[in-house]
Amino acid sequence: MLHALRIRLKQELDIFRGKKSRIHRGVALRHAWYGNQYGGFYAHPDTLGPNSIVYSFGIGEDISFDRAMIEKHDCQVFGFDPTPKSIEWVKRQQTPESFHFFEYGIGQTTGFVQFNLPKNKDHVSGSMVQHPYLDEQNSITVPMKSFADITAELGHHRIDVLKMDIEGAEYGVIQSILDTPVEIGQILIEIHERFFPDGRTKTRELLDRLRAKGFEVFAVSDSLEEISWVGR
Repeated sequence: MLHALRIRLKQELDIFRGKKSRIHRGVALRHAWYGNQYGGFYAHPDTLGPNSIVYSFGIGEDISFDRAMIEKHDCQVFGFDPTPKSIEWVKRQQTPESFHFFEYGIGQTTGFVQFNLPKNKDHVSGSMVQHPYLDEQNSITVPMKSFADITAELGHHRIDVLKMDIEGAEYGVIQSILDTPVEIGQILIEIHERFFPDGRTKTRELLDRLRAKGFEVFAVSDSLEEISWVGR
C-alpha cells in the first residue's frame, strides 16, 4: 500500500513538473505485465494464444518481454533490432524456437540510415533520431524497413501485439504503421518524450493519431512511459 502511494506521488510530481504527460485510460481491460521491470509492458492476455503473432521492435539486451509472451501464450515472436551490440548479444543467447530475430529496424521507409550510438559506452540502444543521450560523432549506417515491407515479406496480415521501444523514433514511424491495411490488435509503446524539448507535444500528437485510427489506452506503466493501446 505504501509502495503504491509513493509511486502515485512520484507520478503526480513528474506530471506537475512537466516531465511527463498525463495519460488517461480510455477503456478498462484486464491486463498483465510481461517481462522484467526494465523491459516489460502491459498487455491484454485474453485474446492471445498459440496462433498469435507478436512484433517486438527494439530488443537491446533484454528479451524478457518476448520470453514471457512465448511462455504464457506459446505464440510466435518476431524481434527486430539493427544495433550491433544487440545483434551480437542475441546471437549469444539460447532463444526459444518461437523467437525469430531480424537484424534491421523499423523506419518510415525502407533503406539505410545514419544511426547514432549512445554516449554512454555501457548502453546499447542507438537511434536514427537525434537526442541528448546520443553521440552524433559516433554514428553507423544500418538497415531499416517500413512496416508495410516487413509485413509483406513475412506474409502477415494481422499482428496481435506490436511492441515498440525504439528510442524516440516512435513519434516518426507511428503514422506509417497506422496507414497500412494490416490489422493490429494491441500496440505497446515506450514513449521517450524526455528526449525532446517538445516531447509532450509529440506524445499528444501520437495519442491523437492512434485514437483517430480506433485505438484506446488500456494500461500505463508506473513510469508513465510504457503505454498500451487496444484496437476497437
